[in-house]
Amino acid sequence: MSTITPNSLMNLRSQILQQNAALQKAAGVAGSGNPAGAVDAVLGTSGGAPSGVAGTGAAQSSDFGSALKDALGKVNDLQNQSNDMQDQYERGETTDIAGVMLAREKASVGFEATLQVRNKLLSAYKDIMSMPV
Repeated sequence: MSTITPNSLMNLRSQILQQNAALQKAAGVAGSGNPAGAVDAVLGTSGGAPSGVAGTGAAQSSDFGSALKDALGKVNDLQNQSNDMQDQYERGETTDIAGVMLAREKASVGFEATLQVRNKLLSAYKDIMSMPV
């Protein structure tokens, strides 16, 4: 095992930044300057809302419950895919560490977004239940 020098650390940092830039370019979010765009690219959504949730009125063909169920299913699929890729990497079946880390981050961002939606729904429910009739 080699010793860590400032030069080797800076070289490693530059390699990581180059790979990050390549991943962002591949995802189509490079230079957008829009953090929501980055989240959308990771989750595969548009406009910050999960696919199938955007739209109101007659244009929306599904109700809120089915849209929420679809969004939860997509988050579950992302987590399963992340676990599968991690298992493949640990078994040595793949050497694409960038793909594994990207899948883990997709699953993490999806879970965090789901958690925030749940918190907002619970807060709204508590507010409604505390209203006088």
